[in-house]
Amino acid sequence: MSEYQLIHLEDREGIAVLTLNRPEKRNAISDDMRTELIHALESIAASREIRALVLTGNGKGFCAGGDVAGMQRRMDAPAGEVGFNGWTRQQRVHHSVALLHDMPKPVIAAVNGSANGLGADLAMACDFVMASASASFAWSYIHRGLIPDGGGMYFLPRRTGLSIAKGLIFSGRKVEADEALTLGIADRLSTSPEALVSEAVAWAAELSQGSATALALGKTILNQTFELTADQVFAQGSQAQGICYTSAEHRESVLAFLAKTATQNAAAKG
Repeated sequence: MSEYQLIHLEDREGIAVLTLNRPEKRNAISDDMRTELIHALESIAASREIRALVLTGNGKGFCAGGDVAGMQRRMDAPAGEVGFNGWTRQQRVHHSVALLHDMPKPVIAAVNGSANGLGADLAMACDFVMASASASFAWSYIHRGLIPDGGGMYFLPRRTGLSIAKGLIFSGRKVEADEALTLGIADRLSTSPEALVSEAVAWAAELSQGSATALALGKTILNQTFELTADQVFAQGSQAQGICYTSAEHRESVLAFLAKTATQNAAAKG
């Protein structure tokens, strides 16, 4: 399934496993890698055969963040171009993160090692996080004189609460797997490092058994619930439910239920 060099994409019976594949750089995100990631995520989002996505890293690290070589090139650019070049790069960063966050199907980060900076943000952009015992998280931007630019300032407070998120972002300190579970950064720990991806795939399969239409619409609304009023959530829910009423999944499930009930009633009378 994979057509890429810096990532690897595999279809495991309808569950896409996307592996960041620069192990010699702890899977730091280069511009070329980001381009491949965007293309792959767009392909997964559009696929009717793929029901869910697992994101992981090859080697010892999940993702070390942004590529330092890219930072060097940005600093070496002419002074009059640094700002616009940075803005252009940010559009690409935000697009890749939005593709993860807005993916119309369940997304699980299987964090196999250190997730630093942008790597930690990518994990938080996923719906769920499963971590191995060797996983760690650090919003280490402060050590480079930067702020989280991959969604960390949006996603992290929603998992940990505002004060804890501020402490992690202001200090840039490392959070090991057990503490990540306690703080809500991770949702589950794998039983072993070797089982991490297979357990994440099994979890993704469980989460994606239901109607793809209902999952996509429900996720879209849930992603906005902290920003919307109750009336707005109800209004969006009403519109989404109207679409669900017309879906093949809804029709088939209702007809199957009615057929089963009729059979049971006939058997009871007989």
